[in-house]
Amino acid sequence: MEKLKQTKPARIGIYTMGLKPYWDQFPGLRERVIEYAEFIAGKIRQIGGAQVFLYGLVDCPERGEEAGEYFNAHNVDLIFAHAGTYVNSASILPVHQVCKAPVVILNLQPTAKINYARTTTGEWLAHCGACPVPEMTNAFNRSGIDCHIINGLLGLDYTPEISMTDENTASRPEAVRAWKQIEEWVLAASVKSGLSNARFGFLGNTFNGMLDMYSDFTMFQGQTGAHLEVLEMCDLNRMLETVTEEEVEAKKEEITEFFIISEDSPSDPLAKKPTPEQLEWSAKVAVAQEKLVKEYDLDALTYYYHGAPGGYYEKIQGGFIVGHSLLTAKGIPCAGEGDLKTCLAMKICDIVNKGGSYCEIVVTDYEDGTILLGHDGPFHLAIANGKPILRGMGLYHGKQGTGVSVEAKVKAGDITNLGCTQNIDGKLKFIITEAEATNGTIMTIGNTQTPVKFRKDPNAYMDEWFAQAPTHHFAMSVGHNASLFEKIAVMLQIPSVVLDR
Repeated sequence: MEKLKQTKPARIGIYTMGLKPYWDQFPGLRERVIEYAEFIAGKIRQIGGAQVFLYGLVDCPERGEEAGEYFNAHNVDLIFAHAGTYVNSASILPVHQVCKAPVVILNLQPTAKINYARTTTGEWLAHCGACPVPEMTNAFNRSGIDCHIINGLLGLDYTPEISMTDENTASRPEAVRAWKQIEEWVLAASVKSGLSNARFGFLGNTFNGMLDMYSDFTMFQGQTGAHLEVLEMCDLNRMLETVTEEEVEAKKEEITEFFIISEDSPSDPLAKKPTPEQLEWSAKVAVAQEKLVKEYDLDALTYYYHGAPGGYYEKIQGGFIVGHSLLTAKGIPCAGEGDLKTCLAMKICDIVNKGGSYCEIVVTDYEDGTILLGHDGPFHLAIANGKPILRGMGLYHGKQGTGVSVEAKVKAGDITNLGCTQNIDGKLKFIITEAEATNGTIMTIGNTQTPVKFRKDPNAYMDEWFAQAPTHHFAMSVGHNASLFEKIAVMLQIPSVVLDR
């Protein structure tokens, strides 16, 4: 599905470094390190639509201060400091004293092995990017500046004419690994950029009594940069009153395209084939939900409504799950039960195109060594194992009302769970776990369920997990993304822990 709204791309600053006296002493060296920086900038522009601001060469303290002002003027989210050749730390430190954006030092050697027999001093200097890195990290540390380092090969797919050795290293593992890390940092910066001034809707209230999910709205904006728009059911009802028959028919076609309409569950009398009236109502509510998102320019939505039994708003919320699953697949993650922190985790997964489906513990299968993870909706259709199934629910367990629910599981393969909790000091914390989704059997009760095998046995993993004081919800993403999520935590200045390594 196409996304309803694009998030802001990352703004990446890049500069390369060298020592000013070298340029007259070694002709061609200056142009060579600049060419390397331009290669890096070109590859980064291809990562997630990143906006790249290449300052050029920093070779003296004056240029360092100027570079810092340049990056501030372009409001960069992250700076890559390319170690092109030796430079003294006094030239580099001003960049980061002026601009406070996080910095990643790129120690990317152009060749896997120099030509020892032919190499001159000038040739060696083009390959000695590692030389100034200890000096820079020392200066940064003593100045209270955090930095991160990527070591490896540059990954050129050609050899510059000036070179005396083979610089085509694109396929070498040292280059592949380095560029994977660079990509993760760019994606992490895109999360910071995407959350900055993003608009999270909060419709209704938090499920009564779930103390783990209550969130301080000021805390949320202060730590993420995202705006929170408090919405009422009457706002949604206002959208509902504008829905036309043509819009409902179009939405029903969309639902038919992306879901399988179930027959009665063979096991659970609560899970029936959806009635035509239930499907009609879910389609109408789904149209209204999309209108609400567009009306308030939302990037994500947290929702739950507990009204008077049999009330009209209860009927509206009974049709929520299908529309919110469709919205989630369109880049507007929707988290039920008023769980704002998990909505944040889902949005992070979605920004980096890893899915992000709403989950909790369902049940443990000790024979298979798996834990089923899922919920009664919504579900991220983009990471489904086949078409999700729609079931008519005679009762939403633990809640009021009836309606249509989604039954599905995440496709088999590598997954990463991203939980977002809150500590006693009010700080958010990410809890990250890589695991494997299996293609095991699930129940036919109208819930999403994915059997997940962790690296440890279920009890050992739960011992580790529960000790972190998590909330009982989290977002499931596809792929092994722990390294990426750790970098996102760094960019957002949110503590993180990776479990089951």
